[in-house]
Amino acid sequence: MAALRVTVWNEGQHEKTNLTVQKVYPDGMHTVIANALREQGLEVRTATLDDTEHGLTQEVLDATDVLTWWGHMAHDKVSDAVVERVYQRVLNGMGLVVLHSGHFSKIFKKLMGTSCDLKWREANERERIWVVEPGHPIVQGLGDHFDIPHEEMYGEHFDIPAPDTLVFVSWFQGGEVFRSGACYHRGRGKVFYFRPGHETYPTYYQKEVQLVIGNGVRWAAPSGLAELSYGHRPNPLEPIT
Repeated sequence: MAALRVTVWNEGQHEKTNLTVQKVYPDGMHTVIANALREQGLEVRTATLDDTEHGLTQEVLDATDVLTWWGHMAHDKVSDAVVERVYQRVLNGMGLVVLHSGHFSKIFKKLMGTSCDLKWREANERERIWVVEPGHPIVQGLGDHFDIPHEEMYGEHFDIPAPDTLVFVSWFQGGEVFRSGACYHRGRGKVFYFRPGHETYPTYYQKEVQLVIGNGVRWAAPSGLAELSYGHRPNPLEPIT
């Protein structure tokens, strides 16, 4: 069986301007995520905001089974044409894994149809991620919870539609909770939002986080469902009498 083809997309701006981020991710967050997915046997390419067409040409997207997305400080710089291109690919079956501050990306808000707003605090606090759907493929290989020693807090209310399946809930040291692993179906495609990954913390080096992203990619992979058809249907399947 051919390996899943994954494109890891990273805005890639913090790494160019923030010394703290440069120390944590000297080659970019996308490199750490991509290497972890390669170690899991996936075929991976990377793309960033500054690439031509943000690295997401139609040719690249057509050769992508699952796209992962991290963005934060430059959501508004993502071309609307590229967003529409990604949107159509998701509806046609490409999987999408949205990470951390990607909740405010144009593509996630377009797919959700809501503001995707939330509460936040950066205070170097512990996050405990609880598995709330223990039979789900995305939690395979985990216990009933795992801790991230230092993370940015996201808190409810998270303005997203009710997930088709909620697989993780986070608790933070300051007391807040958050729906941190949410699964959706859009057209023929699947979308997984996974909360951790603030740029100044080494979250993407943590094995449990890498495992969840890999599981999320495999869950979001195209299902092989035949192309959907819409519109006028002049010929009925059965005789009309």
